[in-house]
Amino acid sequence: MLSVRRSVSAFVLVAVGVALVAAATLLLASGRPRVPDRLAYAAVVVQSPEAGAPADSFAPTRPWSAARAAELTSRLTEVPGVTAVVPDRTFYAQALVDGRPAPTDGQREDAHQGHGWSSTRLGGFRLTAGQPPRQAGEVVVDRALGLPPGGPVTLLTAAGPQSYTVTGLVDAPGVYVADEVAAALAPGVRAIGLLIAPDADAEDVAAAARGVVGGDGRALTADGRGALEPRGDARTRWIGMQVLTATAALAGFVTVFVVASAFAFTVAQRRRELGLLRAVGATGRQVRRMVYVEALVVGVTAGLAGLLVGAGLAPVLGRLLVDAGFQPATFRVRYEPWPVAVSLAAGPVIALLAVWSASRRAARVRPLEALRAAAVEQRPIGRLRVATGALLVAVGAALSLGTATSDDARSAATFALYAVMALVAGAAVLAPAVVGPVVRMLRVPVRRRGGAIGMLIRAGALTATRRTASIAAPVLLTVAFAVLVSGMVRTTTAAYAAGRAGDVNAGWIVVPDRTPGLSDQAVTATGGTALLPTTVFVSDPSTPPENRPLTALGVDPAGFAAANRALTVVAGSLGDLSGDDTVVLTATANRQPTDPFALIFADGELVSLRVVAVVTDDSIPGDLLLPRSVVRKHDPSALSSAVYVRERIDPPPGARILDVAAWAAEADRAEDRLVWLATLLLIAVSAAYGAVAVANTLLMAAAGRVPDLRLIRLAGATRRQVIWLVTAESALVVLIGALLGGAVAFVGLLSIRAGLAEQAGVPVDLVVPWSVVGGVVGLCLLLAALASALPTWRSLRHPAARPPVDVVG
Repeated sequence: MLSVRRSVSAFVLVAVGVALVAAATLLLASGRPRVPDRLAYAAVVVQSPEAGAPADSFAPTRPWSAARAAELTSRLTEVPGVTAVVPDRTFYAQALVDGRPAPTDGQREDAHQGHGWSSTRLGGFRLTAGQPPRQAGEVVVDRALGLPPGGPVTLLTAAGPQSYTVTGLVDAPGVYVADEVAAALAPGVRAIGLLIAPDADAEDVAAAARGVVGGDGRALTADGRGALEPRGDARTRWIGMQVLTATAALAGFVTVFVVASAFAFTVAQRRRELGLLRAVGATGRQVRRMVYVEALVVGVTAGLAGLLVGAGLAPVLGRLLVDAGFQPATFRVRYEPWPVAVSLAAGPVIALLAVWSASRRAARVRPLEALRAAAVEQRPIGRLRVATGALLVAVGAALSLGTATSDDARSAATFALYAVMALVAGAAVLAPAVVGPVVRMLRVPVRRRGGAIGMLIRAGALTATRRTASIAAPVLLTVAFAVLVSGMVRTTTAAYAAGRAGDVNAGWIVVPDRTPGLSDQAVTATGGTALLPTTVFVSDPSTPPENRPLTALGVDPAGFAAANRALTVVAGSLGDLSGDDTVVLTATANRQPTDPFALIFADGELVSLRVVAVVTDDSIPGDLLLPRSVVRKHDPSALSSAVYVRERIDPPPGARILDVAAWAAEADRAEDRLVWLATLLLIAVSAAYGAVAVANTLLMAAAGRVPDLRLIRLAGATRRQVIWLVTAESALVVLIGALLGGAVAFVGLLSIRAGLAEQAGVPVDLVVPWSVVGGVVGLCLLLAALASALPTWRSLRHPAARPPVDVVG
């Protein structure tokens, strides 16, 4: 009973879905942290204590002080099997080529990091030319920069541009200075590498090292050393994992959704055939089993084909992810067993889930269906389907309410996505009941412009609501997802930008240009108010979690108060923020002025401070305020993130100047760009899948409607009129799906806007990128028109045959 012609649509849809799932899961399996190249030769690496923060905060580990690092280095040297112990120090240093940072600096975080020369032993790096650095003012740089040994080079540091002499070249990113210079620039240590003898066992050495450090760190071996990858790379990789996870989930959801529509359409076309089976004695259970077997065959074969396609596409997609910024430059595709197993299982599972509803409908076909002369639907929708659709709509409405009342942006986005998924599913289930009212609503324009053809279009849509709903379902899903996600991203971005701009009292903002931050010299040249961020740690066993990271801002109190409109002091005085022992906390810290507050700084030193003021939580873009001099004293590599100035100035080297509105829009530019690219990627997946689903379904429909269309030709219609008929029917179906999908997404967007307004306390404009939505609907219209018109034109190439006429007499 399995027909190749009837199963090709489901086969293509399942294969495309499995290909997406296979590619996404292979890329997910390849996204494990990578051991930094500079530590590849260290069989064991001892890392400082982890930060007590969620994994997606990407906070650095709590550093050891110089004294503690020296003590550990001395004790680890005595571990059996260890041949060398090297503390790895990391600080900011960026080489200038022709007066500007090198282009490669935008690709790898370690391209603007400096280390002591001893760290090259941990990576197995060797000089390709020149000599090692032996004193201050000497540096070894990456050979790719094209700088000759013996020549001068300018390094951007946290203090400002510094002149160095290139003494040698290596095949590795970053710069390397004498160990004494590195110790001054990075007094805090977060990793100590152990080189071991050839006959030593890395796990035995790691166990002995754990005994040395105790709870003040951990010893890592093999792939576990990937935990030491740069924080920026870890964050980029995490973003890529979220995009891939969303793509795989969307592919699975969309595949089940559109394949279910394809199977439903196939069952509707086979009603006479199924009725004939029932007439010769087949039971409903046997018919249902037959449909399941057919779906299983399609799922297995399509799953295998999709796996092969996805595996072939994975390396290409991996390179695209790196170019787009969703993966670090060190990303490489690795083939693992579990993605293959998941992909092979995905085909049958998707097909069986998709065919469930269609199999129930097939089992209910009565024997008399085989005797019907016309395949007219008798009942558009059953009671169980109405109840299911109503339940899904109710769940979607409840989640929309949760979105509108949520005070957390991440929770609101999650609620909104689930709400639209529930509403889309509910709308698809109830679509046969909704098609009639929508068609009647469009009756006037169709009648006025279509004449007899318009009447046929309207009558066909009203009498075949299940067919219309099956074709409209992919469009509904595609448009709903495109409108919701693109509108949510744009509305959220605009709302946050407006909030940032409203909090700043300045005319212009000086920001970094191709550098991770601004140096002290650049800040001094602007004469404005700067923020100097650093990460500090609270290590109080009585208030878990231990080693909790906090974002501290080094500021000048008077300038910061003048530039920050949102600043609200609830206790104490911001003017008392001076000296080496003062701190300003937010209200969530639950401290009062004069209370002690101990912090561990980037140099690993524990310092007891005194609270001088408490501000509201939304007053500052961080957790606490410190005098700028205190931050610089304990973090020699800290860089200023922005400088607020009143008048426009000529920015210093490594900086550029923006007005407040442009700065607010660019404040999270890198993240907003990645989010928007991810949005477009997901929309493209959904739109392409929806358009293919519509085209496949219409191709199946065209093959089954050839006799009807020839009958219309016999009634006097021209071939052009018949082609116009099927094209207009397809456009009407796409329009119905777009209207339903847009309505569903609009409900979700309204709830998101309400939630953002609740969080920001100000009105929020609803932003919908109509160009994206128009492109999605246009793609569906184009493929639908082609899938309808081309088969019809091919089937009507010859004149319609007329019945013979008997001549009397």
